[in-house]
Amino acid sequence: MREIDKSKPVLVTGGTGYVASWIIKTLLDKGMHVHATVRDPSNSKKVEHLTSMANPSAGSMKLFQADLLDSGSFDQPMRDCELVIHTASPFFVANIKNPEEELILPAREGTRNVLESANRNSTVKRVVLTSSAAAIYGDNADIALTQTGIFTEKDWNVTSSPEHQPYHYSKTIAEKEAWAIAKAQNHWDLVVINPGWILGPSLSKRKDSMSISFMIQLGNGTHKMGVPELWYGIADVRDAAMAHVKAGFIPEASGRHIIVSREATILDLANMLRKHFGDNYPFPMRQVPKFLFWLIAPIHGLTRKYVIKNTGIQIKFDNSWSKKDLGMSYFLNFARIRP
Repeated sequence: MREIDKSKPVLVTGGTGYVASWIIKTLLDKGMHVHATVRDPSNSKKVEHLTSMANPSAGSMKLFQADLLDSGSFDQPMRDCELVIHTASPFFVANIKNPEEELILPAREGTRNVLESANRNSTVKRVVLTSSAAAIYGDNADIALTQTGIFTEKDWNVTSSPEHQPYHYSKTIAEKEAWAIAKAQNHWDLVVINPGWILGPSLSKRKDSMSISFMIQLGNGTHKMGVPELWYGIADVRDAAMAHVKAGFIPEASGRHIIVSREATILDLANMLRKHFGDNYPFPMRQVPKFLFWLIAPIHGLTRKYVIKNTGIQIKFDNSWSKKDLGMSYFLNFARIRP
């Protein structure tokens, strides 16, 4: 149990990211001082939304250059920080040519480099890690491996590999690496956030986030002929950001936390959006048969093994620990999601 001094700066890695931007906004709105790491602070297009949030806020922000694969680049941004929120990690699941270089190495080594900087910095008291529900399970078929038919924080992804579901594998080994490093020292503690598929508005104009690009495709007619029956645990980006902040400042917070408001298919999301926006966007109206998805999956950078192990298989998550430990409450009105 560690009390965090709210007058001290909070380090947020991967500051221009989709979730990180909302975490930074949440901290700034609370009048806190933020150290945010980015690849290039001089790239005005990528950091503009951060500086525009910071200028009128009650808090303050300082940008630092850092790279996940540079072992010492987090030392300076972490100086004087008691709380570190590590969000930086690549996120994409299709058209992956080199899983080791594109996903696994930056996820694992990035986590190691940030936490080793925490070991060198005597002021750090807590690290909040952005993991993923992908570290809970690899494929929807893994629901059969659970005792109750519901994914909980006790479950670990044991089915992913560099060859199958490499993103899920990268998040799993990165979180395991974090727990191993945390247990080997005693001057800071680790709290982990395991969100499902994060959706909702973006604070930046960038469209390279996988979540944002999906929302655009859902509304621009890319999938108007239909979508596969794929079930996901869904989290609003603002809920995910708040979970990180709560995990940082609640002294008693501990362990892993599934952040999922509900389960839904892609068609469910489309129907929710259609209910809110009407016919203003060509949202998909039907699900395509599994055999058709199986046939065309390679064209979209997905394997047929993925189709077999995920299509048409419903999943369920237990988010009760996040409610109890972090005091989370979830919005079930998906009109909050914007295409």
